[in-house]
Amino acid sequence: MPAHLTQHRVRFHELDPYDHVNHAMYVTYFEIGRVDTLDEIGLGLDALKKDGFQFVVTKIEVRFRAAATAGEDLEISTGVAKFGRASTVWEQSIRRGDDLIATADVTVAVTDRSGKPVRPEPYIFERLEAIAL
Repeated sequence: MPAHLTQHRVRFHELDPYDHVNHAMYVTYFEIGRVDTLDEIGLGLDALKKDGFQFVVTKIEVRFRAAATAGEDLEISTGVAKFGRASTVWEQSIRRGDDLIATADVTVAVTDRSGKPVRPEPYIFERLEAIAL
């Protein structure tokens, strides 16, 4: 199944002094993609919290390929590449049309509300299967 896609238009305040998207903003863009994806598959952060779970990023590796600038429309692709017992590895990319801007590999742990790693209820991984790569 294809990854989930999220659209984002670059805004002026996201730029660095060179008029490119500041490198730190890409981590935010990837977060926007993950949160949007979770909402879309019925695992919104509020619903997870209500059920006593959290998704916590434990590692993120970003590779920058090209610069983006103000007013450009970007597409954030989000999918789950690997399932562990209490964690997942997400693969994400940001594109401007056919141009690859950045990629990320993100390890996400499932924890209880206190932050202790836990095995998720089966429904969580079942819904994540909808975006499995």
